[in-house]
Amino acid sequence: MRIRLGRIERYVLAQQLRALAVALAVISALVMLIDFVEVSRGLNSSGELSGARIFGLVLLKSPTVIIQLLPFVFLFGTLAAFVGLNRRSELIAMRAAGVSAWRFVLPAAGAALVLGVLSVTVFGPMAAAGDGLWQRERGRISGSTPGSDAQQAVWLREGDAARQMIIRGGQQDPASGRLLDASFFIYTTTADGRRTFSERIDATTASLTAGRWRLTNATGAQTGQRAVRYATLDLPSNLADEEAFQRFARPQSTPFWSLPNQIQRIEDAGFASTAYRLRLQQLLATPLMFAAMSILAAAFSLRLMRLGDLAKMTVAAVVLGFAFFFVNQFSSAMGSAEVVPPFLAAWLPPVLTALAAFTLLFYTEDG
Repeated sequence: MRIRLGRIERYVLAQQLRALAVALAVISALVMLIDFVEVSRGLNSSGELSGARIFGLVLLKSPTVIIQLLPFVFLFGTLAAFVGLNRRSELIAMRAAGVSAWRFVLPAAGAALVLGVLSVTVFGPMAAAGDGLWQRERGRISGSTPGSDAQQAVWLREGDAARQMIIRGGQQDPASGRLLDASFFIYTTTADGRRTFSERIDATTASLTAGRWRLTNATGAQTGQRAVRYATLDLPSNLADEEAFQRFARPQSTPFWSLPNQIQRIEDAGFASTAYRLRLQQLLATPLMFAAMSILAAAFSLRLMRLGDLAKMTVAAVVLGFAFFFVNQFSSAMGSAEVVPPFLAAWLPPVLTALAAFTLLFYTEDG
């Protein structure tokens, strides 16, 4: 099915895209200016970083914040586009010619939906990669030195539904990646779902290769039994060699396409994946939020100039947009705290925004 837009729809859509570009540029400039000041004060207290270096760090840090503020880009951009059309009496002419508001509001919402999909599938992963680089660079600049992790204890966890292992390494050899002075605490899962401690194994070294832990000079003791010594001992592992000693990235630093595997990996390790499930559902609901914000802004700006109160309606749209944004933040907090399911916490705010926008548009268009 081929969707064809008339001249009016194309004109209104062009006005909306131009206004969205301006709104995006303004918000991006404000975010980057704030981040530049923050990075300059936080990481450049000694004055060793050049302005170009600070700007490069800002380019890594700012996109994640800008993407979080994209609902306001669609709110302010669409509002500016339709208010401009209204002030130039172009909307009056369209309505007088019998053009329904749905003809130019729905294409605007469709454009927001498409841009939302692109932001989730293309721009979001790029911003997530930049955020991961920013976190590493910040840690390195703020005082971490190569090899410092070798002096810190390493904690890992892995397993499945039948068995869980908590692994502690006194140190990690930076040259070979082996764990030194390692301890393995093994738990088994009973039929009723409870985990019971079954065995502890201490080893001089522990190396992860080919889906197994190779322990040397190990001593193992099961509950209620005498200790047994092993020159070498192999334990099955479901950790990938290249991922084993990497910390789980923050939900904001995890690309959309990697979230399902990350959730599975976290759950296989026995950790709670609520924050990552919430992040995945929020990304899936993002296009709907963008479209709802566009419809909301358009509905508030359709009031004819001769009827007055356009300024009040514009302010009301901005206030209502901020209200829905704070509802979204509150819902996210409730989802992170597991007060409500992640699916409900992610989808409720955009659905409420869309219902409010459609209700206002029906009232404005059909009375």
